[in-house]
Amino acid sequence: MKKIHYIISIACVLILLLMTTQAFCSTQDVLGRWSKTQHFEDNFGSELDITATYYSAEYIEALVQSEADKNLWTADEMANYKYELLKSLQMDEYVPVKIEFHNRGSALHMAPFDRQISLWVGSEKFAPEDYDKRFNFKLLGRRDGLVFFPRYDEKTGESLLEDVKSVKLSLRGGISSVTMRFSTIDFIWDVYKDDPSRLWSGDAAAKLEIDRLIKRVEKLQVQKQELEAQLSEVNGELAQINARIEELRSQ
Repeated sequence: MKKIHYIISIACVLILLLMTTQAFCSTQDVLGRWSKTQHFEDNFGSELDITATYYSAEYIEALVQSEADKNLWTADEMANYKYELLKSLQMDEYVPVKIEFHNRGSALHMAPFDRQISLWVGSEKFAPEDYDKRFNFKLLGRRDGLVFFPRYDEKTGESLLEDVKSVKLSLRGGISSVTMRFSTIDFIWDVYKDDPSRLWSGDAAAKLEIDRLIKRVEKLQVQKQELEAQLSEVNGELAQINARIEELRSQ
């Protein structure tokens, strides 16, 4: 009987390990699908690795889960991490992409960096609206940072990713002597299956919504004060005009 219990216990442990390994492999597959690295080298020993990460909803959820598993976080700690991550990525306004360089050759000179990089959304090309300004300085060794591209059409307010099958990040090949033989260095992601709306649920999303509403209230308060000042000015002028009319009538 003890032997049977022992065998059952071993079997349960093996099943648990198998399930954990499968979950880990699945998470790593997701992370690898959205974070891509290209390696370049020349005949003189120079090497350059460029990694580009597109923050899809699938990638963010896998990243949060991976960090939670690694650090043994509680549900609250996990929600907190997701909130801080989404806040730093500014997902509600931009399409963020993380760029990492590992340069083992002559220095990279990429200033101004926003002229070296672009995002193709379908057939439309977009320049960054903001980026890590450290990319403007001479680069030796490792450096990483975020680049923010527009998420919405500035005229219509519609999402630029709506009904788009893929996006392509392009870096000019001239950023390095190792990559000069290429006109562009491209990273392509299939985004048509991604659903960003999945990110806007739960505690983290509620906190971000509160942040947005507080900012909106502050903006409206400023507008209200400006309008009240204008109204006060108009009322003062009306009072002066009415007083002058009464004065003229009494003459």
